[in-house]
Amino acid sequence: MLSFRECIDDLAKMALFFDIESNEIGPLLDCVRAKVVNFKKGELIIEEGSNVADFGIMLSGQSRSIKWDQTGRLCIITFIEKGNVLGVMRAANSTHPSPISVEATVDSAVMLIPFINVVARCEKNCATHEQFLHNYIVEVAEKGLELYERINCLLEPTVRDKILAFLSRTSRDKGNKQFEIPMDRNAMAEYLNIERSSLSRELSKMKRDGVIDYHRNSFKIM
Repeated sequence: MLSFRECIDDLAKMALFFDIESNEIGPLLDCVRAKVVNFKKGELIIEEGSNVADFGIMLSGQSRSIKWDQTGRLCIITFIEKGNVLGVMRAANSTHPSPISVEATVDSAVMLIPFINVVARCEKNCATHEQFLHNYIVEVAEKGLELYERINCLLEPTVRDKILAFLSRTSRDKGNKQFEIPMDRNAMAEYLNIERSSLSRELSKMKRDGVIDYHRNSFKIM
């Protein structure tokens, strides 16, 4: 089983631990009573309708936040990769049932941290605890912006516009015009809320028109 002490170097690079020294991370995680939980592919990390008291950090693997609409169609909200956080907005309001599920798409290890232990007054009155709370608030704000961009993507009027909005945002986040996306064509169609055939057809047209180039999950914006 993966332990958080094996991941200190990776944790130190995350925004959630900004301005916290590597040697302070272990004691901080003890203070907030963090624990590592392993999930098999297909298991739910968060179940829709449940009250969420813990937020998580993907230590390994990958997950996705999902929701089924009234017709039974699956909608992918976000993909969560190693180093990303999950449930930060839900954990901050644990009395409100989660409107989405978070599913492990491969075998994954997740660090779970009780929100109450982050906002509670630290018995040791340590500065790292205060910094961690500050970083948590920043993460909540970032998640809000991600959801805003997600809505903007879905509101684009055409299939091409939806694809370009998604690829442009991913390119910006990766800091490179050439990048890989963490999904196959089926998942990409579900994420953009369009038919798989429409996605494939438009991608071919965009490649022909010199707008993008791609091979499998690797894309380049021209």
